[in-house]
Amino acid sequence: MDTKQKIKIMEDLSLNAWPSYQMQIYDGWILRFSYFYTHRTNCIEQLGHSSIPLQDKLDYCEDIYEKWGTPAIYKINPLLDSSFDQRLMERGYFMAHVTEVMTRSLYAYKASGKQNPNITLHTEISDQWLKGLFAMKGMTNETHLKIVPSMYAAIPKDTLAVCAWHSGRIIGTGLGILDRDYVGLYAIHVHQDFRGKGIGRAICETLLEASRQRGAAFAYLQVVQGNRPAKKLYEALGFEDFYTYWFRQQYSVARGENIPCEGQK
Repeated sequence: MDTKQKIKIMEDLSLNAWPSYQMQIYDGWILRFSYFYTHRTNCIEQLGHSSIPLQDKLDYCEDIYEKWGTPAIYKINPLLDSSFDQRLMERGYFMAHVTEVMTRSLYAYKASGKQNPNITLHTEISDQWLKGLFAMKGMTNETHLKIVPSMYAAIPKDTLAVCAWHSGRIIGTGLGILDRDYVGLYAIHVHQDFRGKGIGRAICETLLEASRQRGAAFAYLQVVQGNRPAKKLYEALGFEDFYTYWFRQQYSVARGENIPCEGQK
């Protein structure tokens, strides 16, 4: 299997793992909308061949996202021709941020062996897990609080939800999403007051070991470029860089600003 085939698998897995609140197909493109919760769930991705002229497609997508009240955003991965990214730059789109995809094999995976009694593992995403995650992220947007639970509930694959506890409250979360012979690690969060204590590592090791026992042979994750603490942790766990992708975001002329995205800071 060559590199492009492997990247295509990663792109398919990540699309399965993180559904949007609304999605529509348009001439080989998928338009995703989630009230601008995250770039990944509020962007346009190319899945198949196109027949409509590019200029018409770009105009159409911008009109759709304007009606939705958010800027148009395109996910740019290595499978796309570089001329498309150039076209967006010429149209005034800026690079919102870069994400690094990391992978590792689980064939020779061995956890540290340290047992943490304050870590729990469940096969369903509970309301308690969600509330703990939202609290750590400081989520206050009423629309997001309403729609995001439905997005997690729409994940079509088996899940593993991990919580780290302290004095009866959740101080850390992690989510493993099983698909084919892969597990994707998502929602790895530790409360800021408890970072640097090995909790993030314990969460990841719990997910990796549980996934390996369920037949996963490979693991992947995505980390925003520049998040050095997270990158250092994942490297210590044996993850290696595979490829990067980024988002080209339309400048919001109506609002005259770059709108921040609550889910990915």
